[in-house]
Amino acid sequence: MAVLSSLNEPREMNLLVGFFDLTRFHPFMQGTPDADVASLLSDYYEIVGGAIEGSGGQVVKFMGEAALTVHAEEDVDRGVQALLELKRSGDAWLADRGIKTEQMMKAHFGSVVATMVGTRTDKRADIFGDVVATAVVMRSRGFALTAQVFRKLSPETRKLFKKHTPPISYIPLDQRHQD
Repeated sequence: MAVLSSLNEPREMNLLVGFFDLTRFHPFMQGTPDADVASLLSDYYEIVGGAIEGSGGQVVKFMGEAALTVHAEEDVDRGVQALLELKRSGDAWLADRGIKTEQMMKAHFGSVVATMVGTRTDKRADIFGDVVATAVVMRSRGFALTAQVFRKLSPETRKLFKKHTPPISYIPLDQRHQD
């Protein structure tokens, strides 16, 4: 069942919020026919959907080459592991196609307002709040979690990350500190 199902009215929910986009995508687009860009993104969206939905999460929306995703509070571990795997497999998929880009993955956890929004005839589930804004604007050199996410992880999943400051975020063990 979708994380944001049955939204008859606005509802506060504690969620893992993932936000990611592709670096240097605009230069790739400039020399590529629009139909090829659309086809590539369509295939990429399916990869993202498979990873997120396969781990119990939901893609809230795609915005060009960016995506906003959610996982329920009880699925934070699965969600983080899915984002890590998507980072690895998605970057490899893009590289195999000769696209000089990589995914910038960021995740935050906390209370959001989930509701149906849109036009009178086309409403869709969406999320709002500071947690969403934090996920969007936080710095990442590839993959980063906030301390709020890290605290929700199992001891086993925590072992995949190390503390990175300032501000505190957690990055995969194989990623170099670059600040």
